[in-house]
Amino acid sequence: MFYLSICLISFVFLFFSGLLLFIGGFYFMLNNLVYFIEWDIITLNSSSVVMTFLFDWMSLIFTGFVFFISSLVILYSDDYMHGDLNLNRFILLVLMFVLSMMFLIVSPNMISILLGWDGLGLVSYCLVIYYQNVKSYNAGMLTVLSNRVGDVALLMVIAWMLNFGSWNYIYYLDFLRNSFEMDLISLLVVLAAVTKSAQIPFSSWLPAAMAAPTPVSALVHSSTLVTAGVYLLIRFSPAFNNNLSIFLLIISGLTMFMAGLGANFEYDLSKIIALSTLSQLGLMISAVSIGLVTMAFFHLLTHALFKALLFMCAGVIIHTMKDSQDIRFMGNLSVQMPFTSVCLGVSSFALCGMPFLAGFYSKDLILELVSFSYINFVGFFLFFASTGLTVCYSFRLFYYVFCGDFNLSSLYNISDDNLNMLCGMIGLMLIAVFGGSMLSWLIFCTPSVICLPFYLSFLVIFVSLLGGWIGYEFSSLSLMDSLISLSFYKSVVFSGSMWFMPYFSTYGVSLHPLLLGYYSLKISDLGWAEHLGGQGLYWFMIYLGKINQWWQYNNLKLFLMFFVLWVMILMFIII
Repeated sequence: MFYLSICLISFVFLFFSGLLLFIGGFYFMLNNLVYFIEWDIITLNSSSVVMTFLFDWMSLIFTGFVFFISSLVILYSDDYMHGDLNLNRFILLVLMFVLSMMFLIVSPNMISILLGWDGLGLVSYCLVIYYQNVKSYNAGMLTVLSNRVGDVALLMVIAWMLNFGSWNYIYYLDFLRNSFEMDLISLLVVLAAVTKSAQIPFSSWLPAAMAAPTPVSALVHSSTLVTAGVYLLIRFSPAFNNNLSIFLLIISGLTMFMAGLGANFEYDLSKIIALSTLSQLGLMISAVSIGLVTMAFFHLLTHALFKALLFMCAGVIIHTMKDSQDIRFMGNLSVQMPFTSVCLGVSSFALCGMPFLAGFYSKDLILELVSFSYINFVGFFLFFASTGLTVCYSFRLFYYVFCGDFNLSSLYNISDDNLNMLCGMIGLMLIAVFGGSMLSWLIFCTPSVICLPFYLSFLVIFVSLLGGWIGYEFSSLSLMDSLISLSFYKSVVFSGSMWFMPYFSTYGVSLHPLLLGYYSLKISDLGWAEHLGGQGLYWFMIYLGKINQWWQYNNLKLFLMFFVLWVMILMFIII
C-alpha cells in the first residue's frame, strides 16, 4: 500500500536526519562553531531581503530533536490513523509542519522567521480541523485567530527593523541594547511569543487545539508549535531590559500556576496533558525571564522527550477505549495494558521530576537556581507551588487511569498489541529515561555547584511529596457522596475553567456581538425597517385598496358621485 511506504520513507528520512543533526550539534558545541549561510534575494532602498541560515549548537540540536520526535510520531501514526482514507494528506501536513518549524529554528532573519511562523500557524489550522466537525472548526478558528495576534506583532517588528538596514536581528541584540528601538522590538517579540506559547491571556486555544488527532498533539505539544515562542524568546533574551523581564516573569508564573491548578479539576485525559504542557511552557519562559536561558533550552529539550511519550500513551488509551477520553470511565488499565502503563508511568514521573529521569535534571536545577537567584516571594511561590501542583495532577491522573475499579473498561476489548505504536513508544521511553542525564553531561561541560541551606535544598523534594500526597487524597475522596465541590462551587468553577479564560477569549468575545447582531436583525431589519419600509408600505397600500373597494361596493350613491366627479375632471382636462 502507498500509505505504508510514505510513512516508512518519512520515518527513515526524519530519523537519520535527526541523528545526523544531533551529532553535528554536539560537534559544533565542542568546537564552538557558528556558521552563517546567506542568500541575497533582493535589495530595496539599502535594505536587503536575504534568506539566512544560522547553524550553531542550539539550532542543530533542537532541529535534530524535532526530526527525531516527528519520525517516531509518523511511525506511531501508521497504526493510529490506520483506515483513514486521507492518511497521505495527513502525513504530508505533518511533514509541512516539521519543515516550517525547521525554518523557524535555523533563521536569524525576521523575514524567514515569519515564513516558518506563519507556516506553523496555517498548517496547525489544517491539522486541528482535520476531523471536519463543528468542534474541530471552532477550535481551529480559535487557534488561528489567537496566533494571528503574534503574526501581526512580527510584521510590525519587520516594519520597524526596516530602519536598521537589515532584518538579521542577531546583529543588533547587544549593539542596540537598552535603546528605545530595541525595547519596542523586544516588546513586540514578547507579544508574539506569548500568543504562540499560549501564555495569559491567550491560554484558551491550547486545550481547544486538542481537537486535532493525537499524533499531531504529541508533535505540537512536545517540540513544534508551542515551543516556537519559547525558542524565539531564548534567541532574543540578550535584548530584554529589566522591566520587560519582570513583566514576562509575572505572565509566565501566573500561567504556570493557573494551568497546574486547572489540571486538578479536569476529567478529560487529553486536556489534562495539554494543561501540563501549558504549565511547563510557563516554567521555561519564567526561566528565560530571570536569566536562566541555557536552563530553559535544556528543559525545552527534556520536556519534548517525555511529553511526546505522554501523548502517545494517551493516544493508545483513547484508541483502545473507542475514543472515550473521560478518565472516570477508565480504571485498572495496568492489568490489561501493562506496557502502556509502564510508558505512561515513566513519562508522568519524568514530568514530576522524579530523580534520574529526564525531567529531573532540568526541573530540579531550575528550581535550585531560582532559590539561588534574586527573586521576590511571589515569583518564588509561583515556581514551587506550580511544581507541587504538577505532581498533584500527575498522581491523580495515574490513580484514575491505572488504579481502582474497572469502571466501564470491561465493555471494551483492551490490549496494547499495535506494533508500530509500541515501537514509537519504546524509542521515546528509552530517551525519556537516559536523555536527561546525557544532555546534562554534554550541554554543561562543568557541573553546577549550588550551595543552599538545608531547608531550601529539601524544599523541592518536600513540595513534590506534598503534591503527590494531596493528589492521591483528592483521587480517593468520595466527591459524589459528600458533594464537597458544590460547597465551594464558585471557587471550583473559577479554578477549573482556567480562571474564566475561555469566557474572555471565546464566549465573551463572540456571545455579546452575536446577540447584538441578532437583536439588531430582529429589531431593525426584521422589525421597524420592515414595518416602515417595503413590507409595511405594501400592506398599507393593500389596506387602503380594501377600504376603497369596501366603500365603493357598499354605497351606490357614493360610487355614482365619484363616477360623475371623474367624468367632470376628465372633461375639464380635455377642455
